[in-house]
Amino acid sequence: MGLELKRVDGGAETISPEAWQAFKAGFKGALLTPEDAAYDETRQIWNAMIDRRPGLIARCSGTVDVVQALRFARTHRLLLSVRSGGHNIAGLAVCEGGLMIDMSLLRGVWVDPSTRTAHAQAGCTLADLDRETQAHGLAAVMGFVSATGIAGLTVGGGFGYLTRQHGWTCDTVVSMEVVTADGQIRRVSADRDAELFWALRGGSGNFGIVTSFEYRLFPVGPEILGGAIAWRGDDARQVLDAYREFSAAAPRELTSVAVLRKAPPAPWLPKEVHGQSIIAIFVCHTGRIDHGEALLAPLRQVGQPVADIVQRRPYCQMQSLLDATQPKGRRYYWKSHYLSRVSPELADLAVQHAGRIVSPHSAILMFQIGGALNELPPEHSPAGNRDAAYVLNIAGSWEKPEDDAANTAWARAAFEATRHCSTGGTYINFLTEEEGADRIQAAYGQPTLNRLAALKQRYDPDGLFSHTKPVSG
Repeated sequence: MGLELKRVDGGAETISPEAWQAFKAGFKGALLTPEDAAYDETRQIWNAMIDRRPGLIARCSGTVDVVQALRFARTHRLLLSVRSGGHNIAGLAVCEGGLMIDMSLLRGVWVDPSTRTAHAQAGCTLADLDRETQAHGLAAVMGFVSATGIAGLTVGGGFGYLTRQHGWTCDTVVSMEVVTADGQIRRVSADRDAELFWALRGGSGNFGIVTSFEYRLFPVGPEILGGAIAWRGDDARQVLDAYREFSAAAPRELTSVAVLRKAPPAPWLPKEVHGQSIIAIFVCHTGRIDHGEALLAPLRQVGQPVADIVQRRPYCQMQSLLDATQPKGRRYYWKSHYLSRVSPELADLAVQHAGRIVSPHSAILMFQIGGALNELPPEHSPAGNRDAAYVLNIAGSWEKPEDDAANTAWARAAFEATRHCSTGGTYINFLTEEEGADRIQAAYGQPTLNRLAALKQRYDPDGLFSHTKPVSG
């Protein structure tokens, strides 16, 4: 009896023993079925809300394995998902019953300090790339949690502490190696397959499997001024007023993130505030340390801080400072908006809904991103949203399935209450599993969606890449 897998049309495909043996013979990585010991660990991703069981996992050893797996999926019209870091909130890395192409073992990084570029394979995490680039005093524009995969981050746009200076992560990509639906390996750039290159810079995973990225790098560190200052929740409104003025006036080498939540039992927070409402401002200043200290002085004088761990520290350490808030295996549900500013009304709403947080792990975050990205035209890349200055992330996080309803209801209520404060746009990488066409429209806008749809017809007319936030072709 052959292996049975789910097709992209929802039906079942029985793989004959001959076809299965032929695939195995040409594949050099590991092929895992539900009976294999490593299967469960491999299929599990960061968000425990996602509990899908692929019929087959292809753990690739290199680009040729990706090609082989993709051709196998195309031949049998299999439902297909692609895993790199497995950190997407909607769980796009894992399909139910189909073929999961797993690139998480492809983690090579090659840095060329003379050209300030790095080539990184698609299985890399932010930590992998930061470690290698920082050896040369350089960094790529990456996100805020070091366990995040670079691939999903980049093809969905990407933002982090360096975004104010250099734009979306995808704005800093020089070239990509991508395997398209026809099984061809292409090197794309602004000068080669330029339309496909455009689509992959924020258009998500609808057009092929990116197996490596070439990034522009920028001088950073290796030490920066960074950390967090925390206040009691009673001071949250006053602190947000100060944050609005502080962040709006800050030079681009200074990025800040406001976080409203219940205090975790972290050693840098006094025990008497553990479990109590707090507001914290995370800051990263990549310029001269003394300049950063001067810029932070007014913020430190606001109210009565309960903790201050802003100090000279390695940039890699700053990149992992939020890791403890996002462990693998919790249940996560997010809602988000782009903001043009932190208005007094938004501050009031944030404080109000932070006071209604259900789980001790949930938070409301405001990521500052305004700067370089606002200077490029809307059509520069699908990531677009060139009017955004902040990302509002309503981040539900909890432990037990029985708490799903209460926590998702909290996130949805905060989202709806703040909707009118939004630019109308949203970040494609923060869309949850149930969000559909209206939110994809909000992420891209109709002109970009039309262009992406035309490219979808050109590069994937049969809809092989369907296990994504879809762009119709």
